Amino acid sequence: MEILFKSNKLEKQLNSQRDCQKTWGANNGKKIQQRMAELSAAETLSVMFSLPCNCHELKQNRAGQFTVDAKYPYRLIFEPAHDPIPRKEDGGIDPSRITRIRIIEVVDYHGD
Repeated sequence: MEILFKSNKLEKQLNSQRDCQKTWGANNGKKIQQRMAELSAAETLSVMFSLPCNCHELKQNRAGQFTVDAKYPYRLIFEPAHDPIPRKEDGGIDPSRITRIRIIEVVDYHGD
C-alpha cells in the first residue's frame, strides 16, 4: 500500500528508527515501525483486517479514519488517500479498494 503523511515531520518520525524510538520510546517505536511495515506490505487495507493489529474504522468525530494498534496506549490513525474514496453500495468505505493511505497521527485517542 502507498503511504502518505500528514506532515514532513511525521514522515521523518515514522520512517527513521532512531526518530521513531526517540519520539515514542524504544518499545513503542519498534511496534510502530512494525505496523508501518505491515501497512506498506499490504496490497489493500482489507489485508490489515486479517492481522492481529485490531485494524478498524473509527466513528463519531473520527468517522472516515482508521486505526491500528501499536503498543498500548498508542495507535496509528490514518485515512484513505483516494479522491474520491472508494465506497461500497451501502455507502461505507470499501477497504478492499483502498491502496493509498495518509497517516494522520500516532496517538492515544482514548485520551481525547
